[in-house]
Amino acid sequence: MNTPLTPSQLESRIADGVLVVDVRSASEYARGHVPGAVNLPLDSVRDLLPDLRETARRRGLAVVCASGARSRTACEQLERAGIEATELAGGTDAWQGAGLPLAVSDEADRRQVWAMDRQVRFAAGALVLTGFALGLRFPRARLLSAGVAAGLVYSGVSGTCGMAAVLAKLPHNRPRPGALDTARAALHS
Repeated sequence: MNTPLTPSQLESRIADGVLVVDVRSASEYARGHVPGAVNLPLDSVRDLLPDLRETARRRGLAVVCASGARSRTACEQLERAGIEATELAGGTDAWQGAGLPLAVSDEADRRQVWAMDRQVRFAAGALVLTGFALGLRFPRARLLSAGVAAGLVYSGVSGTCGMAAVLAKLPHNRPRPGALDTARAALHS
């Protein structure tokens, strides 16, 4: 696997023609992304492997997400498929932290969906509270709270989030119809 790029290294590679693929959800991408990045949510990467392979050969690929966990996963998928790609260390958070601009989608394209980390915090809190409340009447229901707590600890240690993966499959987090066609066209341009 390639060494992750710093924001300044990615900026110079963009100037040299590398294509940035943003693997966050459509709503996260709409709120702010590396200028010129193509949105291809992580769970859609497999669907466009042939297109990504061709683009990687022609101009190179850099993969970004919010903090780096999803882009690392995407780069691993691409590597298993024999596609060379590199990731942005620290994701768009690092990009913005380096003082580099984020592009924002037009208001008509922006979704009013919570960011994934906010959705995870809400769902985890709601499940813990439910487990606690039910546990007052049914003691075994406290296992729900314990399970969520264990999942959060694992998420913190591993840098992955199973709850985010599940939430990403909800309809409001899925790409709009035709979004993959738009991504495919951008990969070929």
